[in-house]
Amino acid sequence: MKPHPDLPSKFADLGIELALLKGLQKAGFETPTDIQREMIPLVLQGRDVMGQARTGTGKTAAFALPIMQQLDPNKHIQAVVIVPTRELAVQVTAEMRRLAVDTPLQIVPIYGGQAIQHQVKLLHKKTQAIVATPGRVMDLLNRGIISFNEVKYAVLDEVDRMLDIGFIDDIRNILGRIRQKHQTIFVSATFSEDIKQLARQFMTDPAEANVSRDELTVESVEQVYCSVERWDKFQLLRIIMKTEKPKLAIVFTNTKHNARKLAKKLHQLDINVKEIHGDLVQSKRERVMERFRRHAIDVLVATDLASRGIDVQDISHIINYDIPFDPQIYVHRIGRTARMGAFGRAITFVAADEGDYLTAIEVLIDKQVELATFDDFKPRPPREMESEAQPKRTPRGQTAVFSNGSVDTAVAKSAPPKTLGSKFRPRRKRR
Repeated sequence: MKPHPDLPSKFADLGIELALLKGLQKAGFETPTDIQREMIPLVLQGRDVMGQARTGTGKTAAFALPIMQQLDPNKHIQAVVIVPTRELAVQVTAEMRRLAVDTPLQIVPIYGGQAIQHQVKLLHKKTQAIVATPGRVMDLLNRGIISFNEVKYAVLDEVDRMLDIGFIDDIRNILGRIRQKHQTIFVSATFSEDIKQLARQFMTDPAEANVSRDELTVESVEQVYCSVERWDKFQLLRIIMKTEKPKLAIVFTNTKHNARKLAKKLHQLDINVKEIHGDLVQSKRERVMERFRRHAIDVLVATDLASRGIDVQDISHIINYDIPFDPQIYVHRIGRTARMGAFGRAITFVAADEGDYLTAIEVLIDKQVELATFDDFKPRPPREMESEAQPKRTPRGQTAVFSNGSVDTAVAKSAPPKTLGSKFRPRRKRR
């Protein structure tokens, strides 16, 4: 029987059934992407699969749809999806729940940074699938809280990233716990020799669905760089925000300190901005990401913690405020825009001594990144930074000397005398 004409019939042609077709319709899916078209029939056939595709091409639906269609609502954990980060666990769970909205299936995220008691409570309900980070799922397995006795599907999502982080031993341990017959699915943007070796150990005659065609960047991302010294970065960013008026933007920094400082400065310009990095508690990170997904935040300042865990539609701009030292990280960052074929623009700030990093990126992507300029941006030479110069520390009563050579005796005279403070007072002897 053919599905209702309003439902996405091209997914029905791949073998997806009515309940999930309804979920696809509500989620706005109309036509399968290349990776979905390749992977869905293979998983439905019961094959082990290695799916390779660029970021933003719908890999989650490619493995989730055929797996969820075959889960038994009356049985406990039958599918395990392992992901490298907490953010990705939340994201993949949300996507699977969105597609399964018209089914009785329960999908639960399992990750560190959240109270384990809460997750155990959710698992006590009839849960058919879990989306987990390696450390937390190992913890639950070792405690005997969960069992893999009924698992029929094991998925490693973003497997290249998991190996980069160093999860290889945990992955081997987790896959080794599934002793009954099951399907194993690897999904990644790239497949290194280490991943292929892992596949030979844990997969049986895997089918390959490779739609990346060795292209590491999304073609619809317009990639440019701006030549700018470190002291002028914020001035340039302010001009870009005013000139380009991004609909939704992520600004990447290399450190948590830079992310905090930059978010504060953008907030002072009345920009609707939030930061996300490893120093934020998990609950706050989740709130920030949820608001960003709802477009309640215009600009997200992020470290690379978030570069793999953000799947948000309509991100128009990626700005590399700090150029990444690893060109692979650049690919992961810009993959956050131009999702599902939409347009996106990536702008990378490059200082005079950072040309080698840009060259490494161009070699990896096999493409020249063009120089972009902005008419309102007026670079300042170092000598024009006098207003931002700070006086050197001087003893009380002596002249304060600035880095530009100017002096100010008043500043030095008003400085309080140095003291050790109570922290450094010697402890009194007991009498």
